[in-house]
Amino acid sequence: MSTHKYIVGIFEDDHDLLHAVTTVRQAGYHIADAFTPFPVHGLEHRMGLRPTKLHTAGFMFGATGMTLALSMMTFISAFNYKTNFGGKPFWAFPAFIPITFEMTVLFAAIGMTVTFYVINGLGPGVVNKHLDDRITDDK
Repeated sequence: MSTHKYIVGIFEDDHDLLHAVTTVRQAGYHIADAFTPFPVHGLEHRMGLRPTKLHTAGFMFGATGMTLALSMMTFISAFNYKTNFGGKPFWAFPAFIPITFEMTVLFAAIGMTVTFYVINGLGPGVVNKHLDDRITDDK
């Protein structure tokens, strides 16, 4: 049996939800999560949530993709397999830009998706608690 105690509140209106969140936080309680069928403006600020750092992870994954693409193309074209294509230089940077862009976007997108799933405990085989049947309804 779990020793964690929790309270579930179900509200008809988003203004009631915001008022309840403010009141509960002022009373000194921690609010773990809020489920809504639509976005509620200002809810994350009233809950005291920190801004996400997912954009930093996206930048790091994108920089990794860009570095990998440029390194791979530089190694192959300038050192490993030098081939003269129509008099172009071995290290033709303008020709590398499209592939570098695509690898940057690919690494950033896949990396942020995997990071989001890991942080939020989502993914295949994960079983989440079902607190109330009305959570997925209009409340």
